[in-house]
Amino acid sequence: MDTLFSDRISDVPQSFIREILKVTLDDSIISFAGGLPNRNLFPVKELQQAADSVFTEAGREVLQYANSEGYLPLRQYISERYRIKQQLDIPPENILITTGSQQGLDLLGKIFINNGDGVAIEEPGYLGAIQAFSMYRPLFKGIPVTEEGMDTKRLKSALEENNIKLIYTVPNFQNPAGISYSSTNREEVAQIVSQTQSTLIQDDPYGDLRFTGQAKQNFQSLIPDQCVLLGSFSKTIAPSLRIGWLATKPQLMEKLLIAKQASDLHTDYLAQRILYQFLADNDLDAHIQTIIRAYGEQKQTMVQSIKQYFPPDVRFTNPEGGMFLWITLPEQLSAMTLFKTALKEKVAFVPGTPFYVDREDTNTLRLNFSCMDNATIETGIQRLGAAIRSLAKEKDNSI
Repeated sequence: MDTLFSDRISDVPQSFIREILKVTLDDSIISFAGGLPNRNLFPVKELQQAADSVFTEAGREVLQYANSEGYLPLRQYISERYRIKQQLDIPPENILITTGSQQGLDLLGKIFINNGDGVAIEEPGYLGAIQAFSMYRPLFKGIPVTEEGMDTKRLKSALEENNIKLIYTVPNFQNPAGISYSSTNREEVAQIVSQTQSTLIQDDPYGDLRFTGQAKQNFQSLIPDQCVLLGSFSKTIAPSLRIGWLATKPQLMEKLLIAKQASDLHTDYLAQRILYQFLADNDLDAHIQTIIRAYGEQKQTMVQSIKQYFPPDVRFTNPEGGMFLWITLPEQLSAMTLFKTALKEKVAFVPGTPFYVDREDTNTLRLNFSCMDNATIETGIQRLGAAIRSLAKEKDNSI
């Protein structure tokens, strides 16, 4: 049967998180695995009101086919928000509405990557990007990230030695590590990229979710001719709407539009209209502030619980926003082995392995703090701490 399938599909890994979520269907398991927004913060009433208005005012129209670029007023809203929030001049015609930002990654893979072309990706990096680009059979080059951002020496070396078409980044509250690139690091990365013909992708699904600190410069303002921006309403309004966008220069828009039309003539028009009505009728920033307050408290609870319940030789990031933090275990401990031990303690997480392109096992793991209350976070971290201590004791006894 395998001989009937294309070569490219054999290279694409399964979504590790989706497989883990099957394990965590047991209600007794506290899961830090999924990158899920907190459902208690979804604006259900406001979206229902927006849907009622849309059906009342334009019921037949919104059930029809629409254009591939996306609903113009929604693209105008995104354009204006870029102008106000980030001082970026991105006209609506340079914005393409996509089925989540994941489709944006797929479209970029389609128009850029030939078999064997180089793609530089953060290490650890977003596994959804690894999966999306794998379909086009690139040569991945992992670039380590620290709490300052991308390793610029490794990036420069990779760009000099390989045919790197794309550089994928999540510079604000990165998934999985939660880190944000410093201003100095952004400038250094931009300077290196400017000496090449590579295109840098700034994926920014978490940028609005800042708890502390100051916003940093966007790569679009540093290297406008070599930057593509991806955005999403999944983390600020609701993921099931599946509405994201891609913003770039006109020369790329033509190719992206052709690629989109080949697989998806238009992103859900009804959802776009409901979303835009919600945005027109409500204060998005006030809604985001509600999310920020909740997530900020949840992150702080997780950090304090880690300090209390984890062994002192376990390191962790302390992000200024977003939904994740990153755990580094002592070198002798395997996160994959810990996952099995943790399940016995009724707690789950994502081991670090799928966030790398060339590792079979690591001593790292990702924790999500956004989708549960503070009491549950503390209980879950206490359980995970017990699992870490149990595994460490097993290792010590085996030596």
